[in-house]
Amino acid sequence: MSDVRVIIQRDSEREERVVTTGTTAADLFAGERTVIAARVDGELKDLAYVPGDGESVEPVDISSEDGLNILRHSTAHVMAQAVQELFPEAKLGIGPPVKGGFYYDFDVAEPFTPEDLKRVEKKMQEIQKRGQRFSRRVTTDEDARVELADEPYKLELIGLKGNAAQAADGADAEVGGGELTIYDNLDAKTGELCWKDLCRGPHLPTTRNIPAFKLMRSAAAYWRGSEKNPQLQRIYGTAWPSKEELKAHLEFLAEAEKRDHRKLGTELDLFSFPDELGPGLAVFHPKGGVVRKEMENYSRKRHEDAGYEFVNTPHISKEHLFETSGHLPNYAEGMFPPIEFDGQNYRLKAMNCPMHNLIFKGRGRSYRELPLRLFEFGTVYRYEKSGVVHGLTRSRGFTQDDSHIYCTKEQMPGELDSLLTFVLDLLRDYGLNQFELELSTRDPESDKFIGEDAEWEEATEALREAAEKQGLPLVPDPGGAAYYGPKISVQAKDAIGRSWQMSTIQVDFQQPKRFGLEYTAADGSRQQPVMIHRALFGSIERFFAVLLEHYAGAFPAWLAPVQAVGIPIGDAHVSYLQEFAADAKARGLRVEVDASSDRMQKKIRNHQKAKVPFMIIVGDEDMNAGTVSFRHRDGSQENGIPREDALAKLQDVVERRVQV
Repeated sequence: MSDVRVIIQRDSEREERVVTTGTTAADLFAGERTVIAARVDGELKDLAYVPGDGESVEPVDISSEDGLNILRHSTAHVMAQAVQELFPEAKLGIGPPVKGGFYYDFDVAEPFTPEDLKRVEKKMQEIQKRGQRFSRRVTTDEDARVELADEPYKLELIGLKGNAAQAADGADAEVGGGELTIYDNLDAKTGELCWKDLCRGPHLPTTRNIPAFKLMRSAAAYWRGSEKNPQLQRIYGTAWPSKEELKAHLEFLAEAEKRDHRKLGTELDLFSFPDELGPGLAVFHPKGGVVRKEMENYSRKRHEDAGYEFVNTPHISKEHLFETSGHLPNYAEGMFPPIEFDGQNYRLKAMNCPMHNLIFKGRGRSYRELPLRLFEFGTVYRYEKSGVVHGLTRSRGFTQDDSHIYCTKEQMPGELDSLLTFVLDLLRDYGLNQFELELSTRDPESDKFIGEDAEWEEATEALREAAEKQGLPLVPDPGGAAYYGPKISVQAKDAIGRSWQMSTIQVDFQQPKRFGLEYTAADGSRQQPVMIHRALFGSIERFFAVLLEHYAGAFPAWLAPVQAVGIPIGDAHVSYLQEFAADAKARGLRVEVDASSDRMQKKIRNHQKAKVPFMIIVGDEDMNAGTVSFRHRDGSQENGIPREDALAKLQDVVERRVQV
């Protein structure tokens, strides 16, 4: 038997090994129980793959990103097998891995119930214990159509081969641009076929390699994400390399559920989504309005200090404006349909930049005016599909803290540097402190992006240099740029470690060109400005939701709807507390008095649930001494504080924007 030479690659270590022909990737990593697949010359393969002479083989650990995806996709297959064993009439949709887990879509007569999910999970456990082998098999389109004749959705995917990624999220896990493959689940002892699915792979060696999983919930989902297609039933699950990691994940989800902004918004009476308005359209209640006003006011002040000029633009415009900007040909699916009147089509504003361009163009501009920084709290409307609308974080109507900076090419590097520092400092003021930056660039193979190569290279390099000066992790995002220019996104971690995309900064040479924007240079020539797009919050609504979840509803005093509430021990103490509250309001503080007939302990419980930062408690002793008692959120108490000192303390905590 002849030998072959393979290269074992582990991070930066490289080892040449001579093995006999027919040696599998599993043989190369025998005894390494956490290795569940291999990357061969950059391509993921099953451990059953036989490397060829000179091929580079890298182990894939189950805890790596690739390993987790393989684990979760394999578990999705087990779930689909379990569903079809329990519900033989079920037709298969797609079942990709997703962040934190997996899902699979099914066409069934009735929606799944919680009891159904328990039965499916039990059946999955049986399949897992059987140790069925995942076996890859290459097939042709014609043979696959014969084998899967009873699976209409799979037949549709076969017809879309090569375009599956565009056809539906997750479809490329099943059908790629290359050869078509089916994975058979084979009995561990007899080799008998137990189940099969159209799939690109790779998969775990056997179902026994699935250490820990749990089904989470079911929901309706349209096939390929379109309301025009049949509504399927989606089952979500999660899978992890160990039972301990599964337990930690479930605890994390429980904590995240407690922090869900939609739940807290109702409990704290901050905002709601009335059915009469339609999906993705929120109304802010008085308490939510206070938080929003404070967010906006502080942002306005910081922008004023940084030399921004405030503008306002309408919510609707002629459609042609968005043709000029390039949004209509590149972003039409994200815009609401046209409204026709006066013989013309109008559009709800989906972005503010075209209107800011009109402000710049409204009169002649000199280089002496640059950089010109325009800022607007501009409300926009975007057509998000009903399946992706999610509270305040993915809505159809929202207000951006949008700014557009017009500068010379020479000013661009310095402007980006100071702008990114400004963005990060302002986010820190709101209590976010852990960041990484993402640099989104264009895909040179795609025709989505407009403009010259040299312009893209110059803009990308300027953003990269500004990002590197911050000393933060910089993550590449190839192909993620806007159609008109590259961007930097600020990713911020919240209190429980979740990453949220916050601010975006985009360099744009294209819109100034499309709008014919010019300024008079020092030599009298007419020059085109560089345009920098920047949304710090992204949207006020989304940032509100992020902060609400970050603080679990317990806002720092400067943002809290009610900063302190007075609780009298008896009716005789109400007027004293009302005087204290009046003095506090004169200092700009938000202090209320609970003069209800509830017992004192119930009042304390009510305001703890409302997450009020301070309770001011007064009885006879305090009233006679001209003092108050502070009760903090953690239940601790400071007694006998003189009224003036108490007011000064409240004011200090608010002005320093600290959490208590």
